[in-house]
Amino acid sequence: MPTNAAQLYEEDFVRWSQEQSSALREAAKLGTNLPLDWQNLAEEIESLGRSQRHELRSRLMVILEHLLKLEHSPTVDPRRGWTETIERERVFIEDLLQDSPSLRGEIDAMIARAAPRAVRLAALSLAKHGETAPLAVPDYRADRVLGDWLPADPPISTDRERVVAHRERLPAAAP
Repeated sequence: MPTNAAQLYEEDFVRWSQEQSSALREAAKLGTNLPLDWQNLAEEIESLGRSQRHELRSRLMVILEHLLKLEHSPTVDPRRGWTETIERERVFIEDLLQDSPSLRGEIDAMIARAAPRAVRLAALSLAKHGETAPLAVPDYRADRVLGDWLPADPPISTDRERVVAHRERLPAAAP
């Protein structure tokens, strides 16, 4: 466990920003003579930690949306791009968690809060391409979202089966 602020800064940026903002607020209460804007300094340092949380939430949202698309879309063509996006976001999150490991304990709660919004985004995106299956809120956990897991590929259908399925989704022609 880090014993000083400089070491904590190197090991866990979010925790460092929380501790430093608390220390600045405490110094402001003590009324030191330094001509500093204590409250705004504390808020700015605290906001640095919040930005790390915001970045983590945003990247988790992207992964969730793409996992849902992979899980619910029978389409073959965009799967590679969705998979690449998931892999890229996972790498960025690894880097973020290396800088701020204290965020690791918040991931499951972030996933649970983001999942309903990710369902909405995935459903809207799929609907733009004629895919209207209802999506349920997934019960994903950090190990699945950040690990190597990906939903299974859809069964491969023939071109004829795809054409028939597409025609069945089209409105009936007027007589």
